[in-house]
Amino acid sequence: MSALFEPITLRSLTVPNRIWLAPMCMYSAAAEGPETGAATDFHLAHLAARAAGGAGLVMVEFTAVRPDGRISPYDLGLWNDRQQEQLARTAALIRQHGSVPAIQLAHAGRKASHDNPRLGGAPLPVDRLGWQTVAPSPVPYAAEGPVPHELTVDEIRELVTAFADSAERALAAGFQVVEVHGAHGYLIHQFLSPLSNHRTDGYGGSFAGRARFALEVVAAVRAVWPEELPVVFRVSATDWVDDRPSWTPEETVLLAKELRTAGVDLVDVSTGGLTPDARIPVGPGYQVPFAEQVRAGSGLATGTVGLVTEPAQAEEIVASGRADVVSLGREMLRNPYWPLHAARELGAARHWPEQYGFAVGDRG
Repeated sequence: MSALFEPITLRSLTVPNRIWLAPMCMYSAAAEGPETGAATDFHLAHLAARAAGGAGLVMVEFTAVRPDGRISPYDLGLWNDRQQEQLARTAALIRQHGSVPAIQLAHAGRKASHDNPRLGGAPLPVDRLGWQTVAPSPVPYAAEGPVPHELTVDEIRELVTAFADSAERALAAGFQVVEVHGAHGYLIHQFLSPLSNHRTDGYGGSFAGRARFALEVVAAVRAVWPEELPVVFRVSATDWVDDRPSWTPEETVLLAKELRTAGVDLVDVSTGGLTPDARIPVGPGYQVPFAEQVRAGSGLATGTVGLVTEPAQAEEIVASGRADVVSLGREMLRNPYWPLHAARELGAARHWPEQYGFAVGDRG
């Protein structure tokens, strides 16, 4: 039996295998007009193909809880009825193909208001589809970048409510898993790290203060999310900065323990993204040790991601207990049917779409 193709049950939800599609921004939503932030036919086809390809769970990309939370004007959002309606089509098609529909809710904070990366990704001025960014402290992402507005306590509370409102919309749209994005240098991560959080009130300073916003968001989302369905939290386990105080793996374990108490069911472990001067030793499976550390230290299930490309590699990660699930990003862009090919290689049962049976047959 293949560990990678064993189902995993979180609360009352069973995901058919341990291969999940990682959330990846496509920067393909309309930037203006009534369709702003709404999923398009591209998103529908893109995500449905990965569900048909055998991913146990398909995670919709970074979806902003407010207009000012988008990384770029071309990001998905979930703050109005039209966005909800379009995402409902997507969730339904993912389920139709036998996968679990999931969605990542986020706010980009100081990393918002940038152009489409395919167009250079530069900060956008207010007069060219841009807007004033917000953050825990008025510290820009890059030295010469725009200075974000420092959030007031009342504004922080409004953001907590925005996450809960989007979670309610996600549930109404048919999603079965919601992921709170606390990684990659976006707003929640900005609160967690002393590199970006210089506050002296109850949302800064100590670990407890810096973790407060993350835990308040999770509590608000958990309060509106059904008891029988799981909540996932994505975290960057390290800032990859050693020469000054930063977010560390040890603090990530402490946070995971708090998240477990708050009702999170799995921590999706990534790294980096907070600062452009991080030195990241990228290589095959380079983030797996962090997922392993969080899993051992907190007792929570974990997912891992990052240069996992081979079926045997993914199998070893899950079979050895280093992580409970493996998320694939670029590899699933290159090959939407990676899970079905992996099943053949690992000797697991495979279920190609019946319409393709005449082509793949018993050979897969």
